[in-house]
Amino acid sequence: MARGGSKSIPRKNLAPLAGKPLLAWTVEAALQCRAPLRVVISTEDEEIARAATRLGAAMPFTRPAELARDDTPTVPVLMHALERLATDGYSPERVLLLQPTSPLRTAADIDAAMALAEEHDGASVVSVSPAAQHPHLMKRVTQAGLLEDFGAHPAAGRRQDLEPAFALNGAIYLTPRPWLASHRTLYAERTYAYVMPPERSVDVDDEWDLHLCELILRDRLARD
Repeated sequence: MARGGSKSIPRKNLAPLAGKPLLAWTVEAALQCRAPLRVVISTEDEEIARAATRLGAAMPFTRPAELARDDTPTVPVLMHALERLATDGYSPERVLLLQPTSPLRTAADIDAAMALAEEHDGASVVSVSPAAQHPHLMKRVTQAGLLEDFGAHPAAGRRQDLEPAFALNGAIYLTPRPWLASHRTLYAERTYAYVMPPERSVDVDDEWDLHLCELILRDRLARD
């Protein structure tokens, strides 16, 4: 899923990152997986479409402009893609959503998430990473400037004594197609967590995220 518009970074999905457009890192990771994947790009943007297809992704349809707005939810875009693919006689067993804004996710991560789904008889799998800040340590500031606990929770002692907390990192969503089609959600009755380290979990939202990914990828390339 790679729409053309972006407020935080103009033309974000094509933004240069370690010598490639941002979306290239996701397309290449998908194509490098052990399991054969049909890598399909959903976009309304001609330039993005050309870049993605040059990289090896398929684009059997164009996303309607009304599904490419800032406030467009993810599921309707997926449903549009599945409906268009079905008209060509293709109905996948599972739907794997790989957002281009997660360029640090690797083919090994995708393979591991798919293996986790297989291990649990086709349940949904969603990637997470350790939370940067534990929710029990979060605070809010009132209009009067007072510092208060963000929400009700047991008294927090040492951070290392708290139950581990995880945050969605946006890198991998894997769910059975029939479940998505009937329930319109990527979360099934059983959804398992695929845990990724912070250095592969940056979700590019602004220029700082892009800069951080640049540093990480250049370091990774230098080591390879």
